[in-house]
Amino acid sequence: MCKSIFKLLSGNPNTQKRTTNSSISLISILGSIFSLLLLVRIILVNTSTRIYTPDFKNTPGVEYYDLQNYKGNKNGWQMGDRIVFCVPLRDAAEHLPRFFRLLNNMTYPHNWIDLTFLVSDSKDDTMGVLLDNLKSLQSNKDKTKIFGNIEIFEKDFGQIIGQSFSDRHGFAAQGPRRKLMARARNWLGSVALKPYHSWVYWRDVDVEVIPDTIMEDLMHHDKDIIVPNVWRPLPEWLGHIQPYDLNSWKESGGGIQLANTLSDDAVIVEGYPEYATWRPHLAYMRDPSGDPEVEMELDGIGGVSILSKARVFRAGSHFPAFSFEKHAETEAFGKLSRRMKYNVVGLPNYVVWHIYEPSSDDLKHMEWLAEEEQKRLEESKIREFYDKIWEIGFEDVRDKWSEDRMQVLKNVDPNKLGRNVFVDWSDTDEDYEQDEENLATESNSKDANNEEAPVFVPEILGEDAKLKADFNPDEV
Repeated sequence: MCKSIFKLLSGNPNTQKRTTNSSISLISILGSIFSLLLLVRIILVNTSTRIYTPDFKNTPGVEYYDLQNYKGNKNGWQMGDRIVFCVPLRDAAEHLPRFFRLLNNMTYPHNWIDLTFLVSDSKDDTMGVLLDNLKSLQSNKDKTKIFGNIEIFEKDFGQIIGQSFSDRHGFAAQGPRRKLMARARNWLGSVALKPYHSWVYWRDVDVEVIPDTIMEDLMHHDKDIIVPNVWRPLPEWLGHIQPYDLNSWKESGGGIQLANTLSDDAVIVEGYPEYATWRPHLAYMRDPSGDPEVEMELDGIGGVSILSKARVFRAGSHFPAFSFEKHAETEAFGKLSRRMKYNVVGLPNYVVWHIYEPSSDDLKHMEWLAEEEQKRLEESKIREFYDKIWEIGFEDVRDKWSEDRMQVLKNVDPNKLGRNVFVDWSDTDEDYEQDEENLATESNSKDANNEEAPVFVPEILGEDAKLKADFNPDEV
């Protein structure tokens, strides 16, 4: 059977030739179809992933940006991501020199950082000091240290709250103050963000210590919004260090219950006994020896240092200048962004240090400490004086006397030291016997007249002693 089939297939040379030609034709057709399908797939892939890019190079006054190219990369310092650095300023003249020193030390490529400042409601020379520092910053001979575009805006918002620590952090001022600060941030953000920016960074001017790699350290987490932990140094009598920014927190049941009891325009602020929310705060999650890469999901955030992807603001998130879920400004920005499905995280073990600003109570205590120190110094001087007098008054002079004695006796003839000295005491016995006879005679005379015998008072006792001796109580 098998042999018959083999003969049938291989026995006729014409049949074999036709079979070979048919196989070749079939293979050619299949190859052509495969090539055509591959070409169609390539065309479809390119069409679906690449949008047509118009060319406006030869059209004056037209700029084209594909916002998909500015989404924010986790390694932005390698990809050329541009950052807009936003800094609100009010009465900040004394803080600006330190701010610019920290700014100049940043390791993120300076030419990819655009600086934007908003000066508002300032009574000091904030604008003048700002201009001086910017001139110095941009005149650096090292071209890699020169920053990108720099913009300064000025607008007053009618701040009626002082800039002292107690004024800014007093409970009654928190709601109005947060709403005004939110307005300032929104004005600045609206003019600062350009289409070519991939990241937006907010920094308070009164930061004292911050890592030079702050941009890279926050950026590589690849989060929509991320904040570090913020602490501050304290004087020794206050405990050395303290959590500063309590505005970064995770929502709690207590916070939700409190919000439900407040009016629609109320603004909850953390760290005040009037608003007990029992929320877990980022500041209190710090482990000094912990991993700085550890993340904590947050609902509200503080404004000392915020890194956000630009798409968050482009999508409509902002700093509510009204009560949003009973919060305003940065805390409301965190809650609003979470509502818009953006991730908001904090780094409990990555710390930025804020400056120490004494409160009014701190100033009073410091004044009292200064007075006590002055009293201590005065008492120390008095004690030193009396110790010196005591030492002189009770000085052991035996050694000194030994020296003086030798000086006194060195010119005395030792052969004459043993001479006999004769004193005539003969007259003293006769005088003593005469005094006794006189006393006896006077005593007998007074006894005869029933009078008290006088008391003998030596002249040496003085007039007071004589008066006391002559005193007779019966005559009173």
